[in-house]
Amino acid sequence: MDRLSQLFGDIASLWSKSASTYFAGMGNTLLLAVIGTLLGCVIGFVCGILQTIPVAKNDRAVKKGLLGILRAIIRVYIEVFRGTPMMLQAVFIYFGLPYFTNNAMRFRNLWVVSILVVSINTGAYMAESVRGGILSVDRGQAEGAKAIGMNHFQTMTSVILPQALRNIMPQIGNNFIINVKDTSVMFIIGFTEFFSVHKAITGATYKYFPSAAIEMLGYLTVTLTASLLLRAMEKRMDGKGSYELVKGDPLISTAGTYNYPDKGSPYDEQNREHACETEEERR
Repeated sequence: MDRLSQLFGDIASLWSKSASTYFAGMGNTLLLAVIGTLLGCVIGFVCGILQTIPVAKNDRAVKKGLLGILRAIIRVYIEVFRGTPMMLQAVFIYFGLPYFTNNAMRFRNLWVVSILVVSINTGAYMAESVRGGILSVDRGQAEGAKAIGMNHFQTMTSVILPQALRNIMPQIGNNFIINVKDTSVMFIIGFTEFFSVHKAITGATYKYFPSAAIEMLGYLTVTLTASLLLRAMEKRMDGKGSYELVKGDPLISTAGTYNYPDKGSPYDEQNREHACETEEERR
């Protein structure tokens, strides 16, 4: 109990002195995670769509060759950025540019390089999620769209992608939560986020564990809040749980369901026996 009381006392002391610093670090973390996730989704959707464009045997060789090259580049990109840690990606991008240009070029803004790293890392994961989401939509949806005259672009934007978006929505939320935590590796290039604030404060106060407890609670609060908001968004996208059936359809009469032998449109069904009887009566 004494150690627990001391822990709470140290946490209260740190919070009273450095609360604004912690909030500033968490604000940078959230902003970086949101921007990186959104840009990563854009990259993932582009890569996922390019991987699912159908190629027929009678298509032009130019189309086949171009798609083949693009898909090869996308595959290399996905494998490299999914197979290496984000920390090393940040090091390679931030320090690699001046290394290969003999210090002639370098990133002057840490926000730019941090957003770039998080975005391309997220895009590599989202590309496979989008590809799987598109393939999960029943093939009959695309065939039905083509049957009513839609081209591939119209089919994707109006039929396939809205359904695929709902299917991959949990993965988008999962990537955002991962980015909230993984942006902590950006301290390696000097970016000031939540974890780097923790390192700076512990370097000045030597209270490593109390500061780590504050960090843990901060990350947990943000991720739990994000999870609840994303669940609510998913439910909203699902719509209502039950729908009322339409009891009357004004188009039924013109569809030939009812029989109007004496009047109606030329599309109404006609009872041939009744029509013959009517003609005999007129005679």
